[in-house]
Amino acid sequence: MTDDISQTFAAQLLDMREQLIERLRAQRGGQASAVEAAQSARAEASDDWATANAERDLDFALQAHETEELNLIDAALARIADGTYGVCEDCACDIPAARLHANPFTARCIDCQSKLEARA
Repeated sequence: MTDDISQTFAAQLLDMREQLIERLRAQRGGQASAVEAAQSARAEASDDWATANAERDLDFALQAHETEELNLIDAALARIADGTYGVCEDCACDIPAARLHANPFTARCIDCQSKLEARA
């Protein structure tokens, strides 16, 4: 992959990363950690503990998903830095540009990703 194309994907990934970080901050209400955010939400909850617990669980699930996505973005940026971006981790073939545009942090070609998901 050429440096120009890699830099285009790097810019896209950095933008995605910044957006995710902002969403995580917003979900936490400006709190430094998920624990502080949960404690704050619990303190603000009325007598409806079941609703508060359900909302907390949903918030944790969303944060876990977004944290995982953040880790995938960071891994893709590391692959750009070491020159392996756009190469399938499993079969070492080039990942088509269309797939990278659709999912810039993917680490596998469609065939290998499908095989991985079939095993899960």
